Amino acid sequence: YYLIIYLLRRNVFMDNLSELAQELINFERENDLNDNEVAFGSHLSVERIHEIKSSNTPVTSEEAELLQRFMQSK
Repeated sequence: YYLIIYLLRRNVFMDNLSELAQELINFERENDLNDNEVAFGSHLSVERIHEIKSSNTPVTSEEAELLQRFMQSK
């Protein structure tokens, strides 16, 4: 029962995230990376990675490009 509730909440949560945020979360999970490693590799701050993943603020085209380049390099 609790697993079903968890999965339902997780899907609702993921639906409210931007496409880049979802891609970043999945990328970290698939590559066993944390926010610090992504920040270092993409040359963005850890705080900015947190903001992007929460979809609280818009992502600039430069930030999106840095993240895409980093994800493609792995």
